[in-house]
Amino acid sequence: MSNSDQSNRWLFRFSVAVALCTWGLICMGGLVTSKGVGMAVPDWPTSYGYNMFALPISTWFTGGVFDEHTHRLWASTVGLLVVALLRWLGGNASRKPLLAIGGAEILMGIGLLGVGPDWRGAGHFLAGIGGVVLLAGVVWVRNGPAEWPVVTWGWLAFWLVQFQGLLGGLRVVLDKHVFAGTTLGTAFGVFHGCLGQAFLVLLCAVALRLSPLWRRGFGAGEFPTGFRTWLTAGLLLSIGQLLLGALMRHQHAGLAIHDFPLAYGQWWPATDSASLSVYNQHRSEEVEVTAFQIQLQMWHRIGAVLTLVAISGAWLKCWRAGSLAFPWGKLTSGWFGLVVTQATLGMLTILMNKPADVATAHVAIGAASLATGSLLFLIAHQRALRATVERIPASMPAAVPAGTP
Repeated sequence: MSNSDQSNRWLFRFSVAVALCTWGLICMGGLVTSKGVGMAVPDWPTSYGYNMFALPISTWFTGGVFDEHTHRLWASTVGLLVVALLRWLGGNASRKPLLAIGGAEILMGIGLLGVGPDWRGAGHFLAGIGGVVLLAGVVWVRNGPAEWPVVTWGWLAFWLVQFQGLLGGLRVVLDKHVFAGTTLGTAFGVFHGCLGQAFLVLLCAVALRLSPLWRRGFGAGEFPTGFRTWLTAGLLLSIGQLLLGALMRHQHAGLAIHDFPLAYGQWWPATDSASLSVYNQHRSEEVEVTAFQIQLQMWHRIGAVLTLVAISGAWLKCWRAGSLAFPWGKLTSGWFGLVVTQATLGMLTILMNKPADVATAHVAIGAASLATGSLLFLIAHQRALRATVERIPASMPAAVPAGTP
């Protein structure tokens, strides 16, 4: 095995580790939201005035601080890993850009420190991440850049992880003075959550393109007729479910309806003023449920059924064609298993009155399902492109020797 092959293998393994750490970060974020402790640490990027990495252990175990602070530390670790991944992907060509970006971020961070108290956290954050980026540029690597588009995806991940960290911090800083329970705060939280899932998909795509299976075309066998249609429908519905689920979590609509499969004893509950008054009289929660929260959960339920049907259709296509033994067929089986688990956890979340561990598992499996469907879509696109390229020579006329009449 050549040094290049060995390096590529370790780069692939590292990219998988970064993707898994990012999935763990989403799980931790889901736990923080499920427990409602997102503001347990009221300052940022410091924690109760301490450097984030020096917060005394004695303060970790009160009022949800452990979950929120662990989420911050985990996010910082993922940020460091992504910078290292980019340095490895970009090779020696990434050195000068990283040096320039790191220096610029340090200067911007110092500039924000003088804007005002609400922006000092962002200033410290930019100066800190700028120092990490600058250090990454200083570290010497000999390898050349990876193939396109993996390097481009690496740069996108590099910018996204910084933007995502900045969003998370600003949500804490601006919570009391700007958001204060407004729809803007909800939109901010939904965007932060959805961007985190997109970031996970991006890192999974990087790992996929670096995998040995990608270079081998994921084995023999043709996709069954209609498989790509079911696959695309399942992926689009999964994205829609992600948006609805994030909105539900930040609208606190997870317990807007307590019964399942019916809703307040009906297939579609009434949401007029009189009905809402009756619903709220029988609720144990102090916060009253609204018509929007009920309708939001109902659309999420319908979306769950449609998603389950679409992914089941893709799996059945593979099963009937005898394709489940191929690598992409096994991935389809995994996707089907994830969506069934996801639907089961969704039902248990309602029936068990939304325990934090079950609700968090629902988020975690949803993220894994979205990533799996996205990887299958990329594989399908690659195989379709290869099939097109392989057909081109056969369809072209044979070359005519020069001078032939």
